[in-house]
Amino acid sequence: MSKLRYFAAGPEKKDTGLKAAIYVDFLRTGRISRPSNENRQPKRYLSYDEVAARTGRKLEAAGTQAYEKINGFHASIRFPKMIFHRTIEGSPHLGYCHVTAARTKFAEFDEVRWSFYMANFYSEIGKDGAFFDDVKRGYSRMYFAVATDVDKEAGKLVINRTIRDGGLLFRTQDPKTALKNVLMLGAKNDALRAIIKAL
Repeated sequence: MSKLRYFAAGPEKKDTGLKAAIYVDFLRTGRISRPSNENRQPKRYLSYDEVAARTGRKLEAAGTQAYEKINGFHASIRFPKMIFHRTIEGSPHLGYCHVTAARTKFAEFDEVRWSFYMANFYSEIGKDGAFFDDVKRGYSRMYFAVATDVDKEAGKLVINRTIRDGGLLFRTQDPKTALKNVLMLGAKNDALRAIIKAL
């Protein structure tokens, strides 16, 4: 696959009413006046680092907004703010944002560590060492939570693949469903879970 190139979009053109003047000119003279090459702005290509920085700012802004919605639901459900992003190598316009993490009782497991993410693409969660498999390059979104565990040898968090379907607790493209699922993971009692289910 060829390497992607990115360029900065030019400033937005203001509607000055000149289109009407062009048509009137054509009807009057029979000629179409075209802008000269001197007036055209050259394309400014962006480096991968610039694209990754823009993507990161957008992802973290969306992650902050999602975090505020989650924590604004009920006083008894509070999550730590742990917002950071990563972009996909070779495609810096694609990335994901870690929003929060917590521990909860999940199904038959007494305590499960989990992390909630959002991404500006849709994909499968990787089965082996890769975090993502089969990244779809469309403009869809993905909200997901994975069970995590500490890899003591590497000294970092990894997906706990012994829980559920390879560690994936939920994955959706719908932000309302994602909000509901995160709140269900954070609910401390059955009464609160019943309220969230009814949403």
